[in-house]
Amino acid sequence: MPHRMSTLRRYLGIHAALMRYSLIHEMQFKVNFLLWIVVEALWFGLQLAFMGVLYGHTDQIAGWTRWEVVLLVGCNQFIQQLFHTFFVTNLSNLSELIRKGTLDLLLLQPVNTRFLISVKKFEIGNIANALMGLAVVAYALAQLDRVPTPAQWVGFAVVCLAGLSVHYSLMFLLACISFWTVRAQGIVWGYYNLFNIARLPAEAFPKGVYRAVFTWVLPMLLVSNVPAKLLAQRLASPWDWVSLLAMAVACFVASELFWRFSLRHYTSASA
Repeated sequence: MPHRMSTLRRYLGIHAALMRYSLIHEMQFKVNFLLWIVVEALWFGLQLAFMGVLYGHTDQIAGWTRWEVVLLVGCNQFIQQLFHTFFVTNLSNLSELIRKGTLDLLLLQPVNTRFLISVKKFEIGNIANALMGLAVVAYALAQLDRVPTPAQWVGFAVVCLAGLSVHYSLMFLLACISFWTVRAQGIVWGYYNLFNIARLPAEAFPKGVYRAVFTWVLPMLLVSNVPAKLLAQRLASPWDWVSLLAMAVACFVASELFWRFSLRHYTSASA
């Protein structure tokens, strides 16, 4: 146990150092930093405006009221921006590490290589956009006259972390295709763009292949809907959040197995 705690502190220290370096780097380009926040905020505003247009013609979408869907959009924004903060840039860069041979150097470091690849860069600007999503969640709850209990807020944090784990594992798995294709940024960013699907309730999509794929194969709907349902008190049974937790574990295991398989078939750039 003491050895594990020492290892954990070591990795947390490395992560903190990488975060400080990313922050210093971002502050060297303050205008770009602020513009990125503004652009993301405008895009988020357009999503909310789109929902306003939809509810100008109807009272409900698949049984979801206007403010319940706004809550869902806020949850999706919160998860998406946190995911971008920690992982998207890093995972999309894996193909460049392979192509340029930089991965060889990372493999020689006395630190877990997957850890280094995953957290090398920290996109601090997206934290502000994640907080915007959380603010919209709080406002929507006020409009719905819902006051989640402390246990529900803890549950919300847990399912959001599970959702982040699902997205991270699946994008990491897709990024590992770079070991064969060299360039796989299109696949990785294609997955990220699917977040747009998650701003609508799963019930809005007809039952069939499409809904099944985006719930269980590329689980955009599962990840965004469960936190929103939890806060909106729409969870009729624990099945949804149990499914999300199980999905998080299964996706991480699958990504780790594929990562190890990919490394066994990796031909060093110096070979």
